Amino acid sequence: MVKIKILAVIIFVFSVFQAVSNAQQQYTYQFLNLNPDARSAAMAGNLVAIENDVNTIFYNPAGLATLDGKKASVGFFKYLMDINSGNAAYSQKYKDIGYFGIGVKYINYGTFDKWDEYFNNLGTFGVNELAVSLGYANVYKTNFKYGVNVKFIYSAIDEYKSYGAAIDAGAMYNFPEQKFTIGASLLNLGTQLKTYYGTKEKLPLDLRIGASKKLDYLPLTFNFGFANLADDYDKFFERFKNVIVGGEFDLNEYVLLRAGYDNALRQNLKMGTSTNGIAGFSAGIGIKFKETYRLDYAFNSLGHIGSLHRINISFDLK
Repeated sequence: MVKIKILAVIIFVFSVFQAVSNAQQQYTYQFLNLNPDARSAAMAGNLVAIENDVNTIFYNPAGLATLDGKKASVGFFKYLMDINSGNAAYSQKYKDIGYFGIGVKYINYGTFDKWDEYFNNLGTFGVNELAVSLGYANVYKTNFKYGVNVKFIYSAIDEYKSYGAAIDAGAMYNFPEQKFTIGASLLNLGTQLKTYYGTKEKLPLDLRIGASKKLDYLPLTFNFGFANLADDYDKFFERFKNVIVGGEFDLNEYVLLRAGYDNALRQNLKMGTSTNGIAGFSAGIGIKFKETYRLDYAFNSLGHIGSLHRINISFDLK
């Protein structure tokens, strides 16, 4: 039956994303776990405590309250096989009410052949997913920022469609004299509103904490944090294997070099006793030009599975 083919595609899609998520967990809308933009991906994805970047809407909505003006970003994400993704974000402050933003993630898994139980080719079909986040953030007593997103999720596998809704919430506190910022966020707290085929599945709830420190005598910003702390583990401290470290080095006023390491990703990609190369490591570059534009590129290794490439253009608006 055609349903058999559809179910096979669902299994394939979830299997692909399972390679880059915690091997113990099973959720729907796995694409929500992907790092959409190039800057954060180059530093392994933990943007919980990074300031003045519009793409913090995807990691910690409180970060919108650190923006120094109207900012926007658009990007493209080349995944494995024929899977491609796009992202966009925009935010600005409105009077004294606060900071408002919108973030969009879109992913296309390509085209698949459709067959019935008699192996008759019935044409082709596509698989697509979309998430739109509407964010609000503000400042409390100068150093404390807070924010929340309302997220709408759509997924389609041929004629099978699913809808979901979720909330992201986050907080951030900075210590200006120490050039140090800490942050925490809870992402994807929500539910499926409409299932694919009658079975309701959980969303990938993600609790993240992180810190960012700009060094005094070196043009380097160092990031450190943990992701997926809400996942279930046999032992409590196993969740802390999800450590992420990254850094951004200002080579000069126009070029920024980045690198990162995701320990959980590396461990989950390990295959038997064979080496997994540079799986879990990432690198990238940012190039500033005309004062208001920045081009970002990121490379992420999945070891034997392959590698990922992202590119973003960010710009300030008057």
